[in-house]
This record gives sequence, C-alpha cells and structure tokens, in this order.
Amino acid sequence: MIPTLIISVITFILIALSIIFLPKIKLGKFYIDTYWIISLLGALILLIANLAPAGEVWSALTSSAAINPIKILVLFFSMTLMSILLDEFGLFAYLAQVTIKKAKSSQHVLFLIIYMVTGFLTIFTSNDIVILTFTPFICLFARKANVNPLPYLIGEFVAANTYSLMFMTGNPTNIYLATSAEISFIEYFKIMIIPTLFAGIAELLVLFALFHKTLKKPIEVKEEECHLENKVDVIIGVIHLIVCLIFLIISNYITIEMRLICLICATSLLIATLIMRIITKKNWKFFGESFKRLPYPLIIFFISMCIIVVALNSQGISNKIAEFLNIGPTITMYGFSSLICSNFINNIPMSILYSSLVTSLNGLNYYQAVYATIIGSNIGAFLTPIGALAGIMFSSLLNKYEYKLSFLNFVKYGILIALPTISAALVGLFIVLH
Repeated sequence: MIPTLIISVITFILIALSIIFLPKIKLGKFYIDTYWIISLLGALILLIANLAPAGEVWSALTSSAAINPIKILVLFFSMTLMSILLDEFGLFAYLAQVTIKKAKSSQHVLFLIIYMVTGFLTIFTSNDIVILTFTPFICLFARKANVNPLPYLIGEFVAANTYSLMFMTGNPTNIYLATSAEISFIEYFKIMIIPTLFAGIAELLVLFALFHKTLKKPIEVKEEECHLENKVDVIIGVIHLIVCLIFLIISNYITIEMRLICLICATSLLIATLIMRIITKKNWKFFGESFKRLPYPLIIFFISMCIIVVALNSQGISNKIAEFLNIGPTITMYGFSSLICSNFINNIPMSILYSSLVTSLNGLNYYQAVYATIIGSNIGAFLTPIGALAGIMFSSLLNKYEYKLSFLNFVKYGILIALPTISAALVGLFIVLH
C-alpha cells in the first residue's frame, strides 16, 4: 500500500509542478506538454512494479461497461471534433463580432453579452473549445479598444466552466462520472439544470461586484461588418450538432450508446465537409487544422490516470479515502472535497479516482455523491490553473498573447468566485434530489 501511495502522490505533485513551472518542453521544432509524460511515467512504474496488476488494468480498459475509458474517449473526441469544425467554419468568430456590435459603448453590456454567449456555446459544445476560441478574441479586442481584459477573461473562463455542467458532454469529467453511474443524457440534464442556473446566478453577482468599477469606463470600437464566409458549412455543422443532441436526449429510449451517436454524427459531418471541399475546390486548409487541434495528449493522460487509480483500488487506498468522505453529509463532503482535490491532481484523475470512491455508497447517497463530484470537477477549474485542462490551456493562451495573470492572482479571483458558486450549485443539487 505505501509504495503505491508514494508513487501516486509523487506523480500528482510532479504533474502540478510541471503545469506551473514547465508546462512544455521543446524537442526539435515541436513543443510537447509535460503533464502527460509525467502521468505516463508514473503509470509505467506502477505497472512494472506490479502495483497495478496488468490483468486488472486490461479489464478496466476493455470492460464492456459504460465506464470503459476507450468508449468515453470516443464520445469526448467526437464531440470535440464537431465543436472544432464549427469553430473552423467561423461560427464562433462571427458570434464574437455580433457581440461587439450589440454592446455599443457600454462595457457592462459587453461583459454580460460575452458571459452569456460563452455560457450558451459551452452548453452545446464544450468548455475547452470555447476557451480556446474566445480567449484570443478577448485579448485582441481589449488591446484594440484600450480596455482592461481581466473582467472579460475571468468572466469567460468561469462561465465556460460553469455552464459545462448543464449537459453531460460539456466536460470529459461529466462524461466519465455520469457514464460510470449509468446516468442517461436526459436524466443528467433534468438533475443538473437547476444547480447550473444557481451557480451561474451566484457567480454573475460576484463578477459584477468584483469588476463593476473597471467596467464603468466607456469603450469606443469601430464596428466591423459581421458576416459568415462559410455559411453552408456552418449550417451543415449546426444541423449535425442539433441532430446529435436530439439523439443523445432520446438515447436511453432507442438503446443506442451515446458514444456511437456522437461518433456517427462526427463522421457524417467530416464526410459532408469533405464533399463540400471537393465541390467548391477550396478551403482545404481548415480541414487539416481541425485534426491538429484535437487534444491527443489527453488520450495518454486519461489512460495513465486510469492505471494509477487501478493501483490505488488494488491496494485498498481508495477504500480508506471513501471511509473518510462518508463520515459527513454526502453532497457537502463530495462536492467540496472534489473541488479541492481537482487542484492537487487535476479534475480528470480526480474524477477517475472518485468514480471508484462513490461505489461505497448506495441509493440516494450514491447519486448525491456522483452529481456533487461532477459539480466539484467543473467549478474546481476556478481555483488554480492546475484544476482542469481548461485552466492549462487558458494560461498558455494568455502567455501567448502576452497578458500576465500570475498564479496568485488566478487563485485570488478563483477563491472569491468559486466558493459562492459551488455553494449555490450544491444547494440547487440538494433541492432537486430532495
């Protein structure tokens, strides 16, 4: 038990330190993320030392159950590809242009619109894609308009990591925890809509309290014409996304696995996009760019963390953690502990670990723990850049656009916003489940 715990803890600490101090290393012409390399080394050590039994690892990776990591990765990558294609078609850039046009000269109006657009898009796509798209837009717009980008960056980031709660597909942690509990898409939505709205209202009030003075300054931005260059592509992409969501909603009734629905829709959109390229004989570039933007390191990171959790389960460490969490109110213990744990080991490994912890419960307590952990895994991204992959990407983009947001400032705003937000979400969850 002790060797497994030591190796796992060291791996988690090194991942956290790499994200803060050495997020990338340069190999030739390429920059490679370090977090997945460290997680892979930790997993390999456990496998070689037989602390993660190979048979148990193989069973976990090839299981026919919904919790199979391969199935979850197929679902996540299919939804991510559709979101990336919509972004490459220009939909998100178009919405950003419309946002500026609607805001006129008021920063308060602009802030509210960006917050709402970010939240809306996150519901139907994913938090990672929205952050990748809107963060550069905010940095460039703020520089052009000579305004402080901080309120917009913080507002965008927390909106993306709050409204990702509403649909199961908003965050890979939602997918993993909900599918491991065999929760259907529609059942998930029915439970999580109230906690999401409670969280959104709470954080919006905090955001306005924090940035009211900053947003008082009027802005003068020359309005640019809003147009879509790839209207047919956008229409095709939006239709595919809507069809996918409809089938996800009814998946429990037509007995088709969600991963297959997402995979079929993503494949269909790819084929339709390819046909459009053949017909128009142009815009081939973004077709390849879409595949370059897929988060491939997540595959190794996800599977490596599954191996580490298998080792923790095999050595009985997970049972000890579960015993501690089960001594208090389920929603409170799992909600707040998952938020904190996400910022020590990242929300994906936290979710993999907690999916095994919740099995110590049954009945209502089981579902309370699952949903509370999902809430903690999303809002945990607020506290530090370590809390989620979204935070890692967000910090990387800020550095790229030469905007300094220190680790301490990130934490300062994160604490002020996260605590009332998760409290409101957990109250909403309590009301719904009782």
